[in-house]
Amino acid sequence: MAHEFVNSKIQPGKVVVFIKPTCPFCKRTRELLSQLPFKQGSLEFVDITATGDDASEIQDYFQELTGARTVPRVFIGKDCIGGWTDLANMQQRGELLPRLKQTGALE
Repeated sequence: MAHEFVNSKIQPGKVVVFIKPTCPFCKRTRELLSQLPFKQGSLEFVDITATGDDASEIQDYFQELTGARTVPRVFIGKDCIGGWTDLANMQQRGELLPRLKQTGALE
């Protein structure tokens, strides 16, 4: 069930961030991404604790899929770029906006 749920959310042209509401790194990720000019429907935050599935099962699938089970898990299109630190590093290096533009997620 976790496989189907996660895979149904990850789509080309979209940025999906899997989060837990109490996670401080998830909050930072939301703050950073929410400042950018995303096209409507191109940015989604998915609370894995509200899915009805077992959040640890979803995190186990993250481990299998991405090599890490921590949140946030940030997907740009079908590619997982990692978590908060990876996102912040991309932003600092000037790589985030070009990547998002390339994906077609920004206005």
